Amino acid sequence: MIEVPKLINKPFRASSYILDEDLKNAVELALALNQPLLLTGEPGTGKTKLAEFVAHELSGTAGSTFLPEPLVFNTKTSSRATDLFYSYDALGHFQASNIKNLDEGNLKTTADFIELQALGKAIAHTNPSQFGPSAKWFNNRISAQPKSSVVLIDEIDKAPRDFTNDILHEIEKLRFEIKELENTAVESAQGQRILIIMTSNSEKNLPDAFLRRCLFYHIAFPNADKLNKILKSQIREDGPLANNEEAINHMINAFNDLRDKSPRKKPATAEFVAWARILDNMNFVASSYTEAEQKIQQYMSVLVKTREDREELMKRSSDRIRI
Repeated sequence: MIEVPKLINKPFRASSYILDEDLKNAVELALALNQPLLLTGEPGTGKTKLAEFVAHELSGTAGSTFLPEPLVFNTKTSSRATDLFYSYDALGHFQASNIKNLDEGNLKTTADFIELQALGKAIAHTNPSQFGPSAKWFNNRISAQPKSSVVLIDEIDKAPRDFTNDILHEIEKLRFEIKELENTAVESAQGQRILIIMTSNSEKNLPDAFLRRCLFYHIAFPNADKLNKILKSQIREDGPLANNEEAINHMINAFNDLRDKSPRKKPATAEFVAWARILDNMNFVASSYTEAEQKIQQYMSVLVKTREDREELMKRSSDRIRI
């Protein structure tokens, strides 16, 4: 009989993000130069979470006007340039326009079917006065006071090639037009900041003209020292594992060996954290490399994500037992 276990996974806490000095410098340069920051790296190495951490940090400084959470755009293979700024519900508008006997007081305009998206919201937040005193912009609520923000454009390499070419001018000028409203312009105001963080899994090359307008940083897979810090930030401070450096080193060594043995999809930091939380929840403390390796075998479904890698690891394990 399957039982419902206690929930092990925990919501991400921005304060637990481990920031390298070099990555911190890249973020600060992007702010100083007012240019987007393009991040690459293996999936699961913390590219997306950086935006949450930066928004949290910037909003917490004295006198800051930054929003505490990033405005997020999840890129799709069908994404168009306008999707980054706003969406228009053409079908809903058409249906509303054809409803008979509608009370005249409830008649809707085109603006009622416009909804600002991540970068469009960020631009609007910097300049809430440009459409008058109303706090309602189209289908969005905008603060009455100007705000700065962090915008995350996640997995931008998923989009068609035209996407990155078509947003060059808008990202540089922080201004866009809504063609459905006779090309009404929405533009940012001086005095507020928009930090754009873009992530890419390097699935395809991005256009040179786009890259010239960005700062670039590659998040390498963490070394043993950083994995140690990450593990400690994600487990219980009062648990038996937290202060046991020997056990932590056994876990890191076993995990890194697993990465070396995985021919196709190497487990990333996210898988390492999930595995560590399982062991922490069990109050398990590895007294040797062999014990840590056994826990990898036991929880392989957390760490290994392809059939080829699983078969290779099982074969290596069988060969070792025969020897």
